[in-house]
Amino acid sequence: MKGLKHSIIILVAALTLGSIEKASAQTKAGILGIDHIGVNVPDMSQAVAFFTDVLGFTPVTQIGPIPLNDAWKTANHMQSGTGAVSIKMVHAGSGANIELFYYENNKGAQQQPGGDDAGATHIAFYTTDINAAVAYLKSKNVKMLGEPFHTTMGDTAGETWVYFETPWGAKMELVSYPEGKEYEKNHPKELLWSPKTAVNNLNTITMDTKDLLAIVEQHLLIWNEKDAAKRSAIAQKVYAADIEMVDRHFTATGYDSINEFVNKLQKDNPSARFTHVKAINAHHNIARLFWQFGPKEKPDAVTGMDLFVIENGKVQKLYVFVDEAK
Repeated sequence: MKGLKHSIIILVAALTLGSIEKASAQTKAGILGIDHIGVNVPDMSQAVAFFTDVLGFTPVTQIGPIPLNDAWKTANHMQSGTGAVSIKMVHAGSGANIELFYYENNKGAQQQPGGDDAGATHIAFYTTDINAAVAYLKSKNVKMLGEPFHTTMGDTAGETWVYFETPWGAKMELVSYPEGKEYEKNHPKELLWSPKTAVNNLNTITMDTKDLLAIVEQHLLIWNEKDAAKRSAIAQKVYAADIEMVDRHFTATGYDSINEFVNKLQKDNPSARFTHVKAINAHHNIARLFWQFGPKEKPDAVTGMDLFVIENGKVQKLYVFVDEAK
């Protein structure tokens, strides 16, 4: 059975090389995600009132006024006569923080950039019900820049959005896609992050043990199924679209990456199957499966354990532990 173990090692090594290259690029910058978005405002009290009273944000930190020296102003392309800066960080929901900047005696341009200006930006807020959100903003006399537009074509089909204007003239957006976006149906290796996903994960309901055990049994069917179409159908029911399979040497993300791994494993070992060797353990949306893999004459040629993290009825994380060769 040395050949079976050897083929698995080669497969892992091939996936590891690609993962290392990507991880190297990610580690160089050390970026984990978006911490905050900075916004200049002409009136701090007005801006805070809008974010808190209208949008439901909570002010958390404040510093300043802080005097700015000439070197700082020059490096940051600021007018020499602009005064001290005050900064307040506000937060809501599961998204990035928003950092509000107010400059005393501001000598910079007071006009907001036009929609096609190089410096134009906007912040989009996810809402579960865009029509209700629009009605609410209108009740607060917020200026809407049109009506909600529902996208029906392209990667973002399924998304509804609309722009609105803050009291100081900055453009912002409401967006909603409760049924997901079109591009997600192709099971890409990389999914766009969204507050919708983060909130869903926070609202995970603890499943019954019998349901957890059923998911793990379905997982075994996926890895033993020879028919690609049948395997994909089961995977979509059992695995989250952005599932991560984490091995000691590599990480595979999404259906396609895992399916590629399973295809190669079955091609190299056509007579081998996965079976569990102990009772499956599960509680609090975590499950543990001890498995063996091999042909009939040597079913335990390779052994190991899978650890499942299950959220919203699907496997979100799959940690794979392969035992050392005996």
